[in-house]
Amino acid sequence: MTFTPFRSNYPQFVPHQVTVLPTPQRIGALTDVHGEGVVIAYVDSGFSRHPDIEGRVIVHADASTHHVVETPHVAQTSPLSWHGQMTSVIGSGDGRSSGGRFTSAAPRSKLVLVKVSTPDGRIKEPDILRGLRWIYDTRHRYGVRIVNVSVGGDYVSDDPNHPLYAVVRRLHAAGIVVVVSAGNANAEYMVPPASAPHALTVGGYDDQNTTDERQWKLFHHNFARTHEWKEKPEVLASAAWIASPLLPDSDTAREVMLLGRLLDARSAADVLEVLKHGWHTLGLTHDEAHTLTDEVITRLQARIYEHKVINEHYQHVDGTSVAAPIVSSVIAQMLEVNPALTPDDVKHILTATAQPLPDVPPHKQGAGRIQPAAAVTMARHFTASLPHPQEHTA
Repeated sequence: MTFTPFRSNYPQFVPHQVTVLPTPQRIGALTDVHGEGVVIAYVDSGFSRHPDIEGRVIVHADASTHHVVETPHVAQTSPLSWHGQMTSVIGSGDGRSSGGRFTSAAPRSKLVLVKVSTPDGRIKEPDILRGLRWIYDTRHRYGVRIVNVSVGGDYVSDDPNHPLYAVVRRLHAAGIVVVVSAGNANAEYMVPPASAPHALTVGGYDDQNTTDERQWKLFHHNFARTHEWKEKPEVLASAAWIASPLLPDSDTAREVMLLGRLLDARSAADVLEVLKHGWHTLGLTHDEAHTLTDEVITRLQARIYEHKVINEHYQHVDGTSVAAPIVSSVIAQMLEVNPALTPDDVKHILTATAQPLPDVPPHKQGAGRIQPAAAVTMARHFTASLPHPQEHTA
């Protein structure tokens, strides 16, 4: 057979050259501001002790039981850990495991990790609520300024006294920005806490992995009006083609490691060398791994596409779950240059500097896509015209 190199599924792909854009370059973030010392709490399904956030995790809290359990670091990982690893590394990772290529916009921020998934993989409103209440109760101890929530509740609610609305309101009044992903159903509804009036709700856009803005389009996120008739989402962030590390020692990581090596193969002999010891992991029989038919090549190519492989350690991901931590990382930059900003200040700056997508109705995109450099520049010199909100216990 004539050997044809395996291909990744990136637009403008050049064989043997990974072309996925690093997130700061993708969104136009400043590279001399790093979220230094700003504490971001990530509320998610689970986490891992990933090298890209090593040394900056203040505490890990398990809020999936009736009593929140605090530990200095993540004690155990499971398949549920992947989603929280993804959001925390995209929002706060320093890129060390990619040689500095796939860094976040806030690589010097500090992290509080709050797990809210049950052992059977469910994420329930009471657990999200418990996690957010714990963040509020420990806000002085850990100094959280931003809460990133890339998980959603159970049902649509117009109840102004919904417990998740109430706790988001309290966090907002305490000076903490609550950033929530809008959801990915392309539907005109939203569930708490994304629908909380005081949350900064994030939709997405797909930049097609190119800097050519003419090719950018709206992502399939949810949109709605809150019970206070506030339109959600308020802003958009990049929600596709985002580099994310694999969960270490997982089945997916083991498979992607081999698939990434196949992307680097220059000859059939290189492919056979990868398959020599990895055929079982790739779902091949011993004979298939040694005959290398066109059918086998097609199956392996399909696995590369399915896993969205960048290289043997990274894949690209999509969804408002990743758009939200990108916004959180930009807010960390804003708070680094101006720690006095209130949540209302942050929302005002992000929306005032946002750029609408053309031919997209406002109720689907809010103010439009965030402009990180403009937002941080405005934040640096911003003086609030209104008094800072006061904490309350209602």
